[in-house]
Amino acid sequence: MSFDVASVRDHFPSLKAGYAHFDGPGGSQVPDVVAQAVAETMTSPLANRGTITAAERTADAIVLAARAAMADLLGADPGGIVFGRSMTALTFDLARTLAAGWGPGDEVVVTRLDHDADIRPWVIAAEAVGATVRWLGFDPATGELDDVTPLLSDRTRLVAVTGASNLIGTRPPVREIADRAHGAGALVHVDGVHLTAHAPIDVTELGADFYACSPYKFLGPHCGVLAAEPALLETLRPAKLLPSSDAVPERFELGTLPYELLAGTTAAVDFLAGLVPGDGTRRERLTASMTAVEAHEDRLRHRIEDALAALPGVTVYSRAARRTPTLLVGFDGRDPAEAYRFLAERGVNAPASSFYAIEASRHLGLGDGGSLRIGLAPYTDDCDVDRLIAALGEFVSAPPAESRNSGGR
Repeated sequence: MSFDVASVRDHFPSLKAGYAHFDGPGGSQVPDVVAQAVAETMTSPLANRGTITAAERTADAIVLAARAAMADLLGADPGGIVFGRSMTALTFDLARTLAAGWGPGDEVVVTRLDHDADIRPWVIAAEAVGATVRWLGFDPATGELDDVTPLLSDRTRLVAVTGASNLIGTRPPVREIADRAHGAGALVHVDGVHLTAHAPIDVTELGADFYACSPYKFLGPHCGVLAAEPALLETLRPAKLLPSSDAVPERFELGTLPYELLAGTTAAVDFLAGLVPGDGTRRERLTASMTAVEAHEDRLRHRIEDALAALPGVTVYSRAARRTPTLLVGFDGRDPAEAYRFLAERGVNAPASSFYAIEASRHLGLGDGGSLRIGLAPYTDDCDVDRLIAALGEFVSAPPAESRNSGGR
């Protein structure tokens, strides 16, 4: 399967600035077609959704197209695609809605591997109604989640689990977890923000009742998406304005949707579908493209891992058997923020933080500060990797910043 990274890179105006971007897990760069779609929408006749005027019909068509695009990307039903300001906002809204049916004695399972957006909304919602939060840990030595089974009971109402850790890349056995959760009568919420950017997704195969993601992580604009079966959404009654639609999925979308961002989301999905040559439905082309992306990124990840293994004083915390091309790296006796700045001075963007995965960072013994994260994207090429490896080699060979700045011997 042909993946022409040079051709892909030609569509990213930001790459012409000359930086090597390893900051994709925090938000990817955007191809020209996405920016064009956003601009064209904002300069077109536009109104609230309707069927009378051309402007109304434009808005309606944009929304329906975006639902269809995200359904193709996720293997979901377009009638169950909900758009919101962000994944975090959608998850808070969903948590409050589900918690309206919980009470004392009910239980919710969250993991220490997750981004806080798939932890705190559930913790806050559970505490508000007197439900119990049960914590699933992971092995710091391997990055693998513990067994969820001991935490499940007939009072478990929901299990929230990440599709892939945004901090260390671990891809937990989501389907296995979902099967066990469903066996206990619980719903499953999957944070797919990090995973969606790196692999083909099928929400049914994952066993996810709810799947949340963010287009800005996979070449699109800033907004959030929630996917669920329409029949499940029909059973939920979120707080909403009296005159707003009670239809699904509209009842979950608070206020007027950002039509320009939805148009950009459709453009991003179409761009992903065209990353490798081929025919077939958009869903089939997306599966082929994301399979090729996964192979491309894994090849580059192995290059980086081999180089890191040869550097003295480097610890790689990303060790799970199955993981995304996301590497959390520490340096003996050195502040990861120093490495972040050192690389930035050389045009290599790889930030240091806990990246909102604060429970995971603490569980790894890194505190709230985290470490240096190296993340790949479809536009990452071998030249970027060469620059990263060279800069890291310089960093570990250089004296600490305090020694350099003090002029000491």
